[in-house]
Amino acid sequence: MNALIAISRSVDAVTVRLGRIVAWLLVAAILISTVNAVIRKVFDMSSNAWLEAQWMLFGAVFLLCASWTLQANEHIRIDIVNTTLSKKTRNVIELVGHVFFLMPMAAVMVWTALPFALASYNANEQSFSAGGLPQWPAKFLVLAGFVVLFVQALSELVKRIAVMRGLIEDAHAAGGHHAAAEAEAERLLALAEAERVAADKAKSAS
Repeated sequence: MNALIAISRSVDAVTVRLGRIVAWLLVAAILISTVNAVIRKVFDMSSNAWLEAQWMLFGAVFLLCASWTLQANEHIRIDIVNTTLSKKTRNVIELVGHVFFLMPMAAVMVWTALPFALASYNANEQSFSAGGLPQWPAKFLVLAGFVVLFVQALSELVKRIAVMRGLIEDAHAAGGHHAAAEAEAERLLALAEAERVAADKAKSAS
């Protein structure tokens, strides 16, 4: 089990590094969108290649950063229900969710995306729009995205089993970002209430 935990930590490190690098593609997408809009408005010119580059870059971020989202425990769950459950129940839900839902879904997507991407590459599939980009890189992004998601799901499964066996601490037991956000919201509400009370007292005094 210790060897699996070590592999899991290596997978996590690669996932985080990949996510941080790929996230910068959003900046590239924004710059391309801005330049394209300026050229279109000022010079009345545009390019399908630039337009397609925008959605390809966004797609790369969405697909390749999904595993980072999972690793950081930022994926969507119903927190109002999840927080009322016991730690043991939450662990079981995580285990069942990964084994019976996330991993099978990712595996099916990898299985179907591989021939999909290879067929596009072998045919050198191009855009239907004049001057557009080749389409096979975008289809390989789908394959790559679900491969890294499946590997990260395996890592999460190893960590969850290790947590349930008491071999490691649950890194997200405190709630992470969600707990911090809730605490900040409570602080702001308390501050607003204090300001309202102060304003009422000032009004009464006058």
